[in-house]
Amino acid sequence: MAQVQIDLERLKRNLFSLAQFGLNESDKGIYRPGFSDVDSAARRWLMDMAKAQGFEADLDGAGNVIIKYYPNEQSYHQPAVLIGSHLDSVPAGGMFDGSLGVIAGYECLCVLQETPSELTKPIWLIATSEEEGRFGGMFGVQALTGNLTPHQILTSHDADGVMLSDAMLAQGLEPMAALEAKLTPSKVFCFLELHIEQGPVLDQTGVQIGVVEGISGVFKWIVKLIGKADHAGTAPMEMRSDAFMGLADFAYQINRIIAEDGTDSSRITVGKAELKPGFAHTIAGEVDFTLVVRDMSEEVMEALSAACRKALSAIARKHKLMFEYEQVSWLTPVQCTPAMVACIEEQAAQLGLNYRCMPSGAGHDTQFFTEITEAGMIFIPSVNGISHAPDEWSHWHDIDAGTQLLLACVMSKASA
Repeated sequence: MAQVQIDLERLKRNLFSLAQFGLNESDKGIYRPGFSDVDSAARRWLMDMAKAQGFEADLDGAGNVIIKYYPNEQSYHQPAVLIGSHLDSVPAGGMFDGSLGVIAGYECLCVLQETPSELTKPIWLIATSEEEGRFGGMFGVQALTGNLTPHQILTSHDADGVMLSDAMLAQGLEPMAALEAKLTPSKVFCFLELHIEQGPVLDQTGVQIGVVEGISGVFKWIVKLIGKADHAGTAPMEMRSDAFMGLADFAYQINRIIAEDGTDSSRITVGKAELKPGFAHTIAGEVDFTLVVRDMSEEVMEALSAACRKALSAIARKHKLMFEYEQVSWLTPVQCTPAMVACIEEQAAQLGLNYRCMPSGAGHDTQFFTEITEAGMIFIPSVNGISHAPDEWSHWHDIDAGTQLLLACVMSKASA
């Protein structure tokens, strides 16, 4: 099949247009949380643009935008090649995380619409909702793959106490209608996602393309170490029940835990901590903190979980503290479909792109699509490995290469 070229200038314009939704002029970060007014405005913009181009475009009950291209009448009766990513952002995020996969996917649809081809399958672009975690994350793709439950819809809330169901209603979405967004597996042929790496490996090694072999599992705890608040000047050091000392001791143990029970792909992070009562002249009577653990093996995740519990229990005894924790989430590691990995490798080689196979340490929509269809993922470099920040950036030549590879894979799969 002859090579078809994307229009990089059009892709740039669309990326910059999307970046205006939620752009903060003060810190130049993008604030587009799931099920917010600005998130909904971005989805309407995408659908309006797609309809003006002649595509079918709809919003499902979970807030996912689905744009459909049918190359011919026969393709209406064939399973679809799905491409896409998410539209929402973290607070003060960058312009490429998620957005690149959506806009690159849209560029693929435009090019295919403009170019005669022998495709036999439809191509659907999906811009998923609430991937980044305002209400727990991965909401849209969980709905699409049948993993969403009524309990999640009714009990999920954000850090400010806003209920998911109320946020959806405010955007004109009936919360329980999200359960009807499930895709019929027989109507799906495969799924492909283009994404920035969000890490330094490709950038530092000078490799153009990352072919994702698997996506790390992750679990999140909310941990409490409870001691006794006391006067910082009068309580002797040996008589204290200082919750902060418990956290400090545990942080020191993290590298040991990974060395003994983890692997090279293990990650343990204390991302947020709160001391109570939080006064300079008062010993911390309680510390609440998040603990996020990742690895490519669920067996290793179980071992790390046990090691963290053991370490925290011993530290609590040492400092005369109570130890409590709540497991908020547990996502198992997944492997991308070997056939999709092979397809990406083959197309990258044909395009003359240098690539390496690699794991993804971050979670992505792809991990849920592996449950219902063949699924694969393409990484392009992130400059200096920066992501989830205003200075997140990827070079245009890498975006060009990644989008061209995505298009080649789509054409290969849609003509199979």
